[in-house]
Amino acid sequence: MATLLVKNATVLATMDEERRELADGGLFARDGWIEQVGPTAELPVDADEVVDLTGHVVMPGLINTHHHLYQTLTRAVPEAQDVALFEWLTTLYPIWARLTPDHVRVSTTLGLAELALSGCTTAFDHLYVYPNGSRVDDQVAGADGVGIRFHIARGSMSLGESDGGLPPDSVVESEDEILSDTERAIGLFHDAGPGAMTRLVVAPCSPFSVTLNGMREAAELARTHGVHLHTHLAETSDEETFCLEQFGMRPFELAESVDWMGPDVWFAHAVHINSDEIERMARSGTGVAHCPTSNMRLASWIAPIPAYLAAGVRVGLGVDGSASNDGSNLLAEARQAMLLARLSAASNIRLTDSHMPARTALEMATRGGAAVLGRDDLGALEAGKAADFIAFDLNRIEYAGALHDPVAAILFCAPVGVDHSFVHGRRVVEDGRLVGVDLADLIARNNQLASTLLD
Repeated sequence: MATLLVKNATVLATMDEERRELADGGLFARDGWIEQVGPTAELPVDADEVVDLTGHVVMPGLINTHHHLYQTLTRAVPEAQDVALFEWLTTLYPIWARLTPDHVRVSTTLGLAELALSGCTTAFDHLYVYPNGSRVDDQVAGADGVGIRFHIARGSMSLGESDGGLPPDSVVESEDEILSDTERAIGLFHDAGPGAMTRLVVAPCSPFSVTLNGMREAAELARTHGVHLHTHLAETSDEETFCLEQFGMRPFELAESVDWMGPDVWFAHAVHINSDEIERMARSGTGVAHCPTSNMRLASWIAPIPAYLAAGVRVGLGVDGSASNDGSNLLAEARQAMLLARLSAASNIRLTDSHMPARTALEMATRGGAAVLGRDDLGALEAGKAADFIAFDLNRIEYAGALHDPVAAILFCAPVGVDHSFVHGRRVVEDGRLVGVDLADLIARNNQLASTLLD
């Protein structure tokens, strides 16, 4: 079995239970699994591959818990630049109805490549529109070659305009079609084992695009097969109004009514949630994907993240769609989460009590993301976990004068691309370049396909 030795890191931030930060640190892994973490002097002196990370900060790979990779084809669409969620969606639905399998495949590759360059080693993608023969299989094909772990939604929309929903009827599916194809995808692609590179998630889109019966049946199917559940919830005040008018319930109450609570469930955004609902989420073990940039971009408001963390709710980070961000930089998202929490705290005056530390934001991006996705094999650098780690070179202009606290500098200073990234002990990024993807060709192909959507 192949061995890997990482040595001489200026600081290795383990994110383990003790949150150890090791000077002159390193790790030793065998066949993609960490066997030892500690000061370099205490590690084996040799391995099949030796990586000297002198002058670097090393930490666990970042974990993205919410994204829409296909949206890398529709960034900065003029008509969708300055509107809130519902108008943004109704502007883009007709464009997304033109997606083909090729669009899905190439945009998946591009989005995952962009995430990998920002330090992401595990990503979740929420595709919920499958026109013109598009399938989950196209997402899987698009991920091939990038090298990061991929949690894939079989998303869906079943409540069209003619039945009181938001999406046009042209992009919704029947519930029978959805359930049948979801079960097919689980059988083909879901790996429940430790170190899995691919997992499936059952993920109806949202309360304004899926029937209540569809939500119930999705939960039943997911639990029959032991896979996780995901949906958008309580993202905007418009959604709350829609749910009250359509169902007579707040979004959270609606989710509870269809058995969408528990440790196998996480919600994207969860912005408009009250204190009682936060406590119920904590008791049930339900998680949250916090998407600060998208929430700001669409003027959706500020999620109550400090309250979630205080209550014990599992919280991870998501860059959200590349058309509502409009990027896929997970390190920048962690920085945004830290800064937005501080802005929110300012309205409460108690600045010294409410500042979000850099390490809290980094913890959400690592340990928090692993917990949200149900991965006890990821999120920290310690014996028994997968060797998923990233490294940042401190000898960059962005970090000049910031060596008083190199770990905090990763967020306080301007976000940069990762210099090195390993997933299960295999190189994904080396010296800031992706190992398995020709970026120039990929970008050209993505741009060509994007142009076909807007013709």
